[in-house]
Amino acid sequence: MSNENFFCEGADKAPQRSLFNALGMTKDEMRRPLVGIVSSYNEIVPGHMNIDKIVEAVKLGVAMAGGTPAVFPAIAVCDGIAMGHDGMRYSLVTRDLIADSTECMALAHHFDALVMIPNCDKNVPGLLMAAARVNVPTVFVSGGPMLAGRVKGSKTSLSSMFEAVGAYTAGRIDEEEFEEYENKACPTCGSCSGMYTANSMNCLTEVLGMGLRGNGTIPAVYSERIRLAKRAGMQVMELWRKNIRPLDIMTHDAFMNALTVDMALGCSTNSMLHLPAIAHECGVEIDLDIANKLSAVTPNLCHLAPAGHAYMEDLNEAGGVYAVMNELTKRDLIKTDCMTVTGRTVGENIAGIKNKDTNIIRPIDDPYSETGGIAVLRGNLAKDGCVVKRSAVVPEMLVHTGPAKVFDCEEDAQAAILGGKIVKGDVVVIRYEGPKGGPGMREMLNPTSAIQGMGLGSDVALITDGRFSGASRGASIGHVCPEAAVGGIIGIVKDGDMISIDIPNYKLELLVDDAEIQRRMKEFKPKKKELKGYLRRYAAQVTSSAQGAILQGN
Repeated sequence: MSNENFFCEGADKAPQRSLFNALGMTKDEMRRPLVGIVSSYNEIVPGHMNIDKIVEAVKLGVAMAGGTPAVFPAIAVCDGIAMGHDGMRYSLVTRDLIADSTECMALAHHFDALVMIPNCDKNVPGLLMAAARVNVPTVFVSGGPMLAGRVKGSKTSLSSMFEAVGAYTAGRIDEEEFEEYENKACPTCGSCSGMYTANSMNCLTEVLGMGLRGNGTIPAVYSERIRLAKRAGMQVMELWRKNIRPLDIMTHDAFMNALTVDMALGCSTNSMLHLPAIAHECGVEIDLDIANKLSAVTPNLCHLAPAGHAYMEDLNEAGGVYAVMNELTKRDLIKTDCMTVTGRTVGENIAGIKNKDTNIIRPIDDPYSETGGIAVLRGNLAKDGCVVKRSAVVPEMLVHTGPAKVFDCEEDAQAAILGGKIVKGDVVVIRYEGPKGGPGMREMLNPTSAIQGMGLGSDVALITDGRFSGASRGASIGHVCPEAAVGGIIGIVKDGDMISIDIPNYKLELLVDDAEIQRRMKEFKPKKKELKGYLRRYAAQVTSSAQGAILQGN
């Protein structure tokens, strides 16, 4: 590989050099490899408000190691701010906008290498998808997780705030306590402090081999995060010199490692959308059913919020993602010969990493459960599958049968829950919220949190063709496929129909006889929505959640 920038030599490149002169570049800068710094900085997302400092540290690292850094932007949506209204339709769809726009910028300007700086939910997978497409040496360094809040001596997070809404509505907490949650649940910048989607994906970036150690767990406000960013800038130059590229790293085995660690950590169910989409860009196909096969042999070692009372800062102190991976090697569950951005293999990276707190990372011989944190269910109600975060379901709801309460949108379900119309034993069904039907597959954190906050978490289940925030807990079953908008059976469920949930046996069934189901299906005409702009294009192109909600033709 040449030690020089693509544009630095030849009369035919003089026009480009004249434009680099306009940028204020010196000849020395033009001769060095051009490194794109993809900055997700903005002033509306708490997880991104500190990324300007990460960018400056990365730029310094690149320059110290002999490269010329140049920054360009990527968008990012805050799912918490978008939650519970039409804005959430624009969350998942940004994953593909981020991938597309980053691909365009990176290839149009012929960067020699890239450093991706994401943090929040769709931002991380979108940039991983772009990294696979562009396939130049690339390192990821995120903005880092938020510290946990504290209310009345206990750690809290955004999920605590959402659940406080239900508790306040039900009269279980007073106005003073409610306001305390509002003021203290999210105390710093960073991605929300539990094992929600953003932190799940940042942790899995380490496992895939695309981020340095600590990328998923070092808190945003720690100076250690700045040092990590400098190392990332220096390391991308090492990758460039060795010509190690994303497709050398994100192999089939790397994705199997990611799914395995997903089970051990108890990651967000959204990983079951994003990992298949990222893998698809790498030429690796992931069948949803592989999740159950890996879950059957992978113990759940961590109960971070919302599944438990530990937070990302606790996982970091316990040894982080590498300590979890090292525990898993004790049963040969990690493929250790995969290459990583360190220039070393997974096995070399995790050798000797200690589990410093067995209350946070359970030893592999004393797990929370012998099965992993996520399960894929099938049955007549979800022929193509659906997903539940099993590690966040209370034992008494792992098997449940109850009458359906059916709603055609999230808002109607939320009103019914807060209005006291959902009672113990019910199965709340929310449909027309899938990738096409939403469109955009909104997260149902408001209704799941309301159920918890009103004290119904051990008695009420919720199923949807939409999806859930990583902050959701309880018997929350999402990604039901086929979705209502494309004629899925979820579209013919009626109030009072009995629904059977059997998570240990991976079953979700509508307990209506086949003849009645066939009669209803013959009469069923899915509802259509009038759409415009990007959502209309997205709805026309998006595939099912079982395929990772990728766009047709990608």
